[in-house]
Amino acid sequence: MRTILASLGLVALAACSSTPPSAPPVEPAAPAAGTAQQAVAVLASASGSRVSGKLTLAPMGDGVHIAGEVGGLPPNGQFGFHVHEKGDCSAADASSAGSHFNPAGAPHGRAGSGAHHAGDMDNLASDADGVARVNVHLRGVSLGGGAANDIAGRAVIVHADPDDYQSQPTGNAGARLACGVIRIVQ
Repeated sequence: MRTILASLGLVALAACSSTPPSAPPVEPAAPAAGTAQQAVAVLASASGSRVSGKLTLAPMGDGVHIAGEVGGLPPNGQFGFHVHEKGDCSAADASSAGSHFNPAGAPHGRAGSGAHHAGDMDNLASDADGVARVNVHLRGVSLGGGAANDIAGRAVIVHADPDDYQSQPTGNAGARLACGVIRIVQ
């Protein structure tokens, strides 16, 4: 009997000293507040044009990748394409979107070729049907999080003329044909 009680005591002691039962699984942490996995910009006509489109934006490497299509453009043309400082497309000519997005106060220029605004991108090129396929990597900006270089909540503008990448402050890109606010999606 003593052997049985001693054995039961050892089992009970071992149970008390063993690792407690595992806690319920911990849910993975949610992404940091304000960071984004994806955004969209639905471009609506401005300045009496028929230009419209939809762009998808996603963080990638050292910036944000922008893809999509813009239609209603004159065929076989070149058109200025920029991120502007304000997410406001309410004015008929999209002037409510403000100037090019430029948190560093740099001069206007061509992305990838020296100093330029954070919102400067290469011209869009339309095909014979007046459609431009967008596939751009905008370096040096972020999407969500509220940093100085964050483009979430700002506007994307398509201009009537090609950007000359030199004229200050906007590259002589002409009227604003379409405007869309960059909106985070879940």
